[in-house]
Amino acid sequence: MPEGKLTPNDGANPDDYAGTFYAKVGGRETFAKLAERFYAGVAEDVEFRAMYPEQDLRPATMRLQLFLEQYWGGPSTYSERRGHPSLRMRHMPYTVNPHNRDVWLKHMRAAVESLELPPLQEETLWDYFDRAAHSLQNAAD
Repeated sequence: MPEGKLTPNDGANPDDYAGTFYAKVGGRETFAKLAERFYAGVAEDVEFRAMYPEQDLRPATMRLQLFLEQYWGGPSTYSERRGHPSLRMRHMPYTVNPHNRDVWLKHMRAAVESLELPPLQEETLWDYFDRAAHSLQNAAD
């Protein structure tokens, strides 16, 4: 299946994920909305957008969605298509300094808030993003 083409239940029976964080927050629809909102913010940020080499952000949006779905207990489509996530390795070519980390977090914060999740679910998701962003920092200011 071409990257960027998924339907809400594409190869995923929602019952297969019952009890997971993925299911509790709304499954594929929620993670698609999160990824779309995040990259909409990136697209509008001229300086930060320069960090993304692809002209079309749809493939990056889909990769983020699939990664998050898998991470939170949903379908393993990300690994099936791309192999092990290897986040540090995949981000090494990019300068992730404190400024870029914080800009990334700003756009992700807006995306998370757009979901209007219950407070505990929002905090759980945000804690992950905050820790991940700090762990991927690979340069000083």
